[in-house]
Amino acid sequence: MSLFNVYPLFDITPVSAKDIYVYDNNNVEYLDLYGGHAVISIGHSHPKYVSAISNQVEKLGFYSNAIQNPLQVELGDKLEAISRCKDYQLFLCNSGAEANENALKLASFHNGKTKVLSFKNSFHGRTSAAVAATDNPKIVAPINAQQDVDFVELGDLEAVETILKQNETCAVIVEFIQGVGGLDQSTTEFYQGLETLCKLHNTAFIADEVQSGFGRTGDFFAFQKHNITPDIISIAKGMGNGFPVGGILIHPSIKASFGLLGTTFGGNHLACAATLSVLEVLEEEKLMENAKNISEYFQEKAKSLPNLKSIKGRGLMLGLEFDFPISDLRKKLIFDHHIFTGSAKNPNLIRILPPLTIQKKHIDVFFEALEKELNKL
Repeated sequence: MSLFNVYPLFDITPVSAKDIYVYDNNNVEYLDLYGGHAVISIGHSHPKYVSAISNQVEKLGFYSNAIQNPLQVELGDKLEAISRCKDYQLFLCNSGAEANENALKLASFHNGKTKVLSFKNSFHGRTSAAVAATDNPKIVAPINAQQDVDFVELGDLEAVETILKQNETCAVIVEFIQGVGGLDQSTTEFYQGLETLCKLHNTAFIADEVQSGFGRTGDFFAFQKHNITPDIISIAKGMGNGFPVGGILIHPSIKASFGLLGTTFGGNHLACAATLSVLEVLEEEKLMENAKNISEYFQEKAKSLPNLKSIKGRGLMLGLEFDFPISDLRKKLIFDHHIFTGSAKNPNLIRILPPLTIQKKHIDVFFEALEKELNKL
């Protein structure tokens, strides 16, 4: 059976990986500055991660959510302590799209409204309401387009207020640093104003931390820089370091009832073991502090690059925007220098989303390669 051809593939076949490096079937070593879409948070094949999953699968890999799972309770307690999101409730699922899907559904249950407000250049997933709230008509099928979503410019509080006054919007969903859209972010004044408007108009405020959460920005969550309290926080990617896991953190003002949400695989024993190991390593190895330190080093080195228009993002969720399309440059980095980087909706932007274990020597290798290619232009 052939594969459904929806992915444009680079001719590289990884077979193993260790920390910041990936190795292909020809034993070529690649420096991974993309982490598989920001998924690899504590480094490939981290010993504690491998041990946690191996030990758990040897005992019990899966059973349904119809029974007690103490690992879920342990995960909730550990997540609360490290994230400093006190008194939130945890619902576990399998992916970022599913997390946002549940967040939007829960918001609508909570206040009985039907519309969603999202922002231009947003990306929230590829399923039902999540894809309808994503600013990319190419991936929104007619069945998804039945969802009623308003899109406004990031930073335009006046437009938000005009829409919320109509009292039809169940949720405002926002990435505090836009991922696929190109690492754009707004101001603390805007985000705090957004929170105020949501409270005023009985609208759930959803923080999409699928890509930016779990320490990637140097804070546990990107929204924490702005001193706000979202109603729902969606999480995934770096949460499982490669194991499929997602979830939402739910403010205590939103009440649970039996059957309100549900999932077969969400919060399974392996997913919990994987996430607990990630939280342990984040704390023990001070990886959020490392994200801040390496980010400063990266941004200082980037200032001297030719043709650089801007440096975007925060922590280890970074973008380098040039004054030309970067598609060919990325190919040179991959095939000539063996360095993985990412692209974005912005065709001139390279995304940098490495494991949080990255060191300055890895950044030096990247800039040496990048400068070499830029000097050829």
